[in-house]
Amino acid sequence: MSAVNTPARRATSPAADRIGLTYSISDLAREFALTTRAIRFYEGEGLLAPARRGQARIYGERERTRIKLILRGKRLGLALSEIRELFDIYATTGNERPQLVIFLQMLADRRAMLHQQREDIDAVLAEIAILERDCRRRLKQKSLSDADAGTPAGGGA
Repeated sequence: MSAVNTPARRATSPAADRIGLTYSISDLAREFALTTRAIRFYEGEGLLAPARRGQARIYGERERTRIKLILRGKRLGLALSEIRELFDIYATTGNERPQLVIFLQMLADRRAMLHQQREDIDAVLAEIAILERDCRRRLKQKSLSDADAGTPAGGGA
């Protein structure tokens, strides 16, 4: 059974009832294939702010959505500080427009960096191909010269 289908538990406190569905840290860890330590790390970085009942963390739909967005941002190569910036912009403005404008710039920057990395990789692959051809040519010449001289192959460079 997929962890995504794990049913959320209904909170029992009146404050949690207003929040709606709640999740334990284990529920979210299972659903998103994370460790509980990773979720606590995101909390420590200010990306998540679960409610508390004593020592227990109570995660609501907001934290669940934020974990989805954190993982999407990481997949795109965004730093946690960039993800936090996007969360903070929305939190301070209550409007997604400024957040979307910044996000578009982050995506453009990321795309440019990936294109540069692709060019760098292509250049390195081309250099590797040249070096491989040169090594094979030299090995072939060495084998021919060793055979002509009667020298056993592998006899010094």
